[in-house]
Amino acid sequence: MDIIQAVALALLQGLTEFLPISSSAHLILVPVLTSWKDQGLAFDVAVHVGTLTAVVLYYRKDLVAILSDWFASLFGKPATVNSKLAWYVILGTIPVGLVGISLPDGVKEMLRSPLVIAAATIIFALLLWWSEKTAKEKRTEVILRDAFLVGIFQALALIPGTSRSGITITAGLLTGLKREQAARFSFLLSIPTIALAGMLVTVDLIKSNEPVQWGLMAIGALVSGVVAYLTIGWFLRLLEKLGMIPFVWYRLLLGVFLFAVFWS
Repeated sequence: MDIIQAVALALLQGLTEFLPISSSAHLILVPVLTSWKDQGLAFDVAVHVGTLTAVVLYYRKDLVAILSDWFASLFGKPATVNSKLAWYVILGTIPVGLVGISLPDGVKEMLRSPLVIAAATIIFALLLWWSEKTAKEKRTEVILRDAFLVGIFQALALIPGTSRSGITITAGLLTGLKREQAARFSFLLSIPTIALAGMLVTVDLIKSNEPVQWGLMAIGALVSGVVAYLTIGWFLRLLEKLGMIPFVWYRLLLGVFLFAVFWS
């Protein structure tokens, strides 16, 4: 992999991570549709770490308040909205962690098929459309039921084409959360999920005897982080004005295109 490919993929990751269109699917499809070799899981995780840094910086004030109240609650202080939210983020992370660890490598490889991505892109686009159309948007505060349902849905994001942000926002809308709160909870959920995946792959890379392009991975993480930080604010403003429907149309068109190209 050269620096042009690394920067292009990092730009793509930064733009798509927090949009409901599946960044992992786009990272898989680029080498399939071009002459580039697959960049490998390690680089995918590196650019995800870049977007993790972006969401931590974007919500840094919220995170300080959440962690402060959570630690205080561990030492007997009364529970607050923030301390409860911290527990809900932990609860919502458990399903994807359990499923991710238990999935055999062969199944993970099979899920990277362009036809699987096409099917997931269309199916979950329709679910996103349905949640948008039927959303009650009554609540601004996350409750235990939300954390449980959103966590279960997040495990589906292990299927490339699903979109982690898309499926978790969908679940949040279905529980009655307002769009902005569903998106905020989705972004907060991404922090432990991406962090755990990044740590596991980093350990494997350190133990591996294969050469690792640490320089290109660092460039990828930096570029994806900057682009993701800018994208979060833009997406939240767009979400307030237009909702999820533009992304539904994009996903449907992408799914149809992939079926047309790879169905034989």
